[in-house]
Amino acid sequence: MLFRLFGLSGALFAGLSVIFSAAFAHLPQFAAGVPSMVQTALTQQQFHALGLLVVALAIRSVGPSRWLLAAGGLMLTGMVLFSLSIYARHLLGWEAGRALVPWGGGSWIAAWLALAMGLTHKVSNHGD
Repeated sequence: MLFRLFGLSGALFAGLSVIFSAAFAHLPQFAAGVPSMVQTALTQQQFHALGLLVVALAIRSVGPSRWLLAAGGLMLTGMVLFSLSIYARHLLGWEAGRALVPWGGGSWIAAWLALAMGLTHKVSNHGD
């Protein structure tokens, strides 16, 4: 069941990144160009949307574990704290979200480590 949540979330965030990229290219706020921080948020959103799909496939392939579930949850958390906070800051002027951005990056780092642990743990349990 959770593999569906992470897979659906990954696909939706990937699609949203395309929508956001197109919208940002045409918004008056970005007439002089998309700021590098916003471009970074878009790139990271795209990359971690694929990461959510990897987590979903890993759960489906080797079964759920605390590590893999943590990886998916942390990727989703990073999406909100990093990318969405940056969008809100640049589009809505929400400066309070600025403090959340490093936490989002940290969530993503932890997510990749959790994914590695989840895959290693399952592989070592099966003797592969």
